[in-house]
Amino acid sequence: MKVLSIDYMRWRYLWAGVSAFMVLLALISLGFRGLNLGLDFTGGTLVEVEFPEAINPEQVRGVLNDAGFQNGVVQYFGTEQDLLIRMPPQPNSDQANMGDQVLATLATVFPGVEMRQSNFVGPAVGEELTEDAGLALLAALAVIMIYILFRFTKLFAVGAVVALIHDVIITLGVFSFFHWTFDLSVLAAVLAVIGYSLNDTIVVSDRIRENFRKIRRGTPVEIINLSMNQTLVRTLVTSLTTLFVLLALLVAGGESIRGFAAALTIGIVVGTYSSIFVAASLLLFMGIKREDLLVPEREKTEEGLP
Repeated sequence: MKVLSIDYMRWRYLWAGVSAFMVLLALISLGFRGLNLGLDFTGGTLVEVEFPEAINPEQVRGVLNDAGFQNGVVQYFGTEQDLLIRMPPQPNSDQANMGDQVLATLATVFPGVEMRQSNFVGPAVGEELTEDAGLALLAALAVIMIYILFRFTKLFAVGAVVALIHDVIITLGVFSFFHWTFDLSVLAAVLAVIGYSLNDTIVVSDRIRENFRKIRRGTPVEIINLSMNQTLVRTLVTSLTTLFVLLALLVAGGESIRGFAAALTIGIVVGTYSSIFVAASLLLFMGIKREDLLVPEREKTEEGLP
C-alpha cells in the first residue's frame, strides 16, 4: 500500500493555535456556565410515566412549570406515550414523595396517566458521586502518564497526557456550551474517550519511536511526518467504523443513551485530531532527538564478545 506524503508538521503552529483556542473556549464555558449536572450528581427524583395516548413533552413541561415544579427535564422514553421526567430538588417540598406529587399534578390535566417507576437520589449521594467522578478522571490521567513513561520516554508521556487533557476539556466544554445533561453515562463515555485516545496515541508514538531508531538520516519533522502518514489509514478506519456505530446510536438509540453516544462521538473526533496535531506536535516543541530514543547498548557480559 502506497504511503501518503502529507506534511502534517508544517502546520503545527496553526493547529497549536486552534487547539489553544478550543481549550480556552471550553474553559470559559465551564467557568461561567458550568456543567448541567444530572440527578446522579445533584440529587432529585426520576419519574417514568405512561399516558393513554401520544403526548407532547413541551405540554407536560408547561403543566409542571405552572404547578411550581421548576427546571425539570421532560423527554420521551421509548414511545411517544412514555415520558421520563427528571426533577431536581424543589424548595419547600417533600423530596421523598416528589414522584407522587408529579403524578398527582399530571393526573389533574391528563386523566389516565400512570406511573411506571419513581426513583429518588439524595443530595449526599450526588455529592459523593461528583467527588468520585473527579477522582476517577485524575486517577486515569496519572496511571496513563506512568504507563507511557515506562513504555516510552518522559517526552511521550507529557505529550500523551496533554493530548488527553485537551480531549477531556473540549468534550466537557461542548456539554457545557450546549447545556446538555452530564450524568453517569456521560462520565463513563469521557473515561472511554481517555482510553480510546490513548490507544491512538500509543500506536502513533510506537511508530515514531521505531522510525527514529531505524532511519539514521532525517530530521525529526520528516520522521514524525512519515510516521503520521504510515498510521493514517489505520487511524481513519478505526475512527470511522466506531463513528458509524455511534451515529446509529445517536439517531436510533433513544434518550437514555444519547448523552453517552454524543460524548463518545465528540471525544473520538477530538481524540483522533489530538493524536496527530497535539501529541506528535508537542514532541517537536519539546525538542525530541534521535538520541532520546536509542536503545542503550548492552554491556559485554563476557570478555572477548564483539
